Amino acid sequence: RHDEEAVIDQGRTSNVVNIHYEKEELEGHRTLYVGVRMPLVRQSHRHHRAHSQKHRKREREKDAVPAEQGYHYTPSQRVQFILGTEEDEQHVPHDLFTELDEICVKEGEDAEWKETARWLKFEEDVEDGGERWSKPYVATLSLHSLFELRSCIINGTVLLDVRATSVEDIADLILAQQELSPEFDERTRAKVREVLLKKHHHQNERKRNNLLPIVRSFADVSKKQDLHLLEKPAQTLTPHPSPTTAEAKNGVTPETSAMDLSKAELHFMKKIPSGAEASNVLVGELDFLHQPLVAFVRLTPAVLLSGMTEVPIPTRFLFVLLGPGGKAHQYHEIGRSMATTMTDEVFHDVAYKAKDRADLVAGIDEFLDQVTVLPPGEWDPSIRIEPPKNVPSQEKRKMPGALDESSSHSKPEKHSGPELERTGRLFGGLVLDVKRKAPWFWSDFRDGLSLQCLASFLFLYCACMSPVITFGGLLGEATHGHISAMESLLGASMTGVVYSLFAGQPLTILGSTGPVLVFEKILYKFCKEYTLSYLSLRTCIGLWTAFFCVVLVATDASCLVCYITRFTEEAFASLICIIFIYEALEKLSHLRETFPVHMHSKLDLLTIYYCKCEPPAQPSNETLRFWRSSGIDVSGIAWGNLTVT
Repeated sequence: RHDEEAVIDQGRTSNVVNIHYEKEELEGHRTLYVGVRMPLVRQSHRHHRAHSQKHRKREREKDAVPAEQGYHYTPSQRVQFILGTEEDEQHVPHDLFTELDEICVKEGEDAEWKETARWLKFEEDVEDGGERWSKPYVATLSLHSLFELRSCIINGTVLLDVRATSVEDIADLILAQQELSPEFDERTRAKVREVLLKKHHHQNERKRNNLLPIVRSFADVSKKQDLHLLEKPAQTLTPHPSPTTAEAKNGVTPETSAMDLSKAELHFMKKIPSGAEASNVLVGELDFLHQPLVAFVRLTPAVLLSGMTEVPIPTRFLFVLLGPGGKAHQYHEIGRSMATTMTDEVFHDVAYKAKDRADLVAGIDEFLDQVTVLPPGEWDPSIRIEPPKNVPSQEKRKMPGALDESSSHSKPEKHSGPELERTGRLFGGLVLDVKRKAPWFWSDFRDGLSLQCLASFLFLYCACMSPVITFGGLLGEATHGHISAMESLLGASMTGVVYSLFAGQPLTILGSTGPVLVFEKILYKFCKEYTLSYLSLRTCIGLWTAFFCVVLVATDASCLVCYITRFTEEAFASLICIIFIYEALEKLSHLRETFPVHMHSKLDLLTIYYCKCEPPAQPSNETLRFWRSSGIDVSGIAWGNLTVT
């Protein structure tokens, strides 16, 4: 096979699973397979087609490689072998945006391709009614659809490293492989070609019916994408029209292409990484077909196909599944399986580096080895799984022997991120933090201007004000008014504003807590016992604390935080609890001294009482005037005979 020809694998793959490597070939495959694809299996000759079934069986047994003579490799080992080959410019993996389109036929309207789902990292579906996208979720696939996808790759058309400039060229290439099939006569192929060239309707087009088109040139798009991919000549060529001829034939000019690009979802474009490529999955049912049409196409280089993808990025992969009517749901699930496997980190790399159909099948087999099957009665497939906060790395699936080593010699997993790594430079951690935070610094404050944040502002105001006033009152009692509610409120407002502006963490809330109250009480008691100025000593403590914080930041001492475990947190929490318990017991002892408990009191003294009248020892002037005006002689009054009424 010449290097200038497209890699078109159209043979039967009954021997795909019986692929063997010699152990020496695997160990030195990086040098053995540079620039040359060595044969992996023996090709059986099919010159004598009239032989009997028994003779053909004897030939297959003769050509088969016994497992004892060759070393049989698992799909995982084969994938690691594929990923270990040398890379070239045309097969460097890029980030993929995958789009699933289904053929839609309405009464009285022309058929069109309608976007039903998309994948960037996780699946997003068009909700019922086609008005909005669903939240991203982890795709759940049926095991049967994965096996059907594997069968489609084995028995379908696989075109690798194809050079094409338009959808018409791709459709002609796919249908050219069906010329020998009796089910796809010339009339059927013409109908299928017409379907493949139908217009693609994207979900975001509904929202822009009343909006003026935004003119966006190729120069604008080049800020997001590398347009040099569109201009590179392909390394494996087949006789096709030149780009200029194809553009003239299809009426595509740079001006019209710019208008097509302006219709894309510009907001979603910001989420797509720079240099990303597209993977289009086209599925649907056609009444005039009697046999499914399956094709997997990899373009080299990637081509910007006008109107096919929701966003203006070049297309690298194309998967087509068209079949007879009555199996729309089955085709939809196979399309979802294809799109989901393309988002898998390992199969994604295999799809870029695959040399033939067998490599793709090995990638699917390795994917099947890693999937987890849930019993049908234990889980509802309609429940959508939220994406994980931290996606686990798949590097161990790419490295030979990594799975065995991880199971036998498991190393402790690191819980720290790049923020807690020691740089070895003065203020190195602070500089890296500023670089990481700078792109989102202003957006954090712009987000606060949204009206949706008003309710959060009111809630946080009350939530922050209450503890400050409460602890401020307790501080006032503990420090005899040196620091009270007013000082606490002023300090909380100043530190909160300064921290939010310069610390890069506007969502962090600072306020008084129980440990601060305990510390202030102990410090005030210490100052009172040794006749020191409380506020002066408190100011010195604050300055020294700031100095030590600067030293810790300069020396990247924050990396020690990764050694703090839950036990350390519980130890500090226990210390605070012990201090509060001690304070409560101390108050009880003070109450006992102020209001002592009399253990031997006579209860009779509480119930027996008497009353007698006596003259006042020193009567007031008012009392004396009252006696004189009333003519009362105090000496003549019998005070002992008086009674109380």
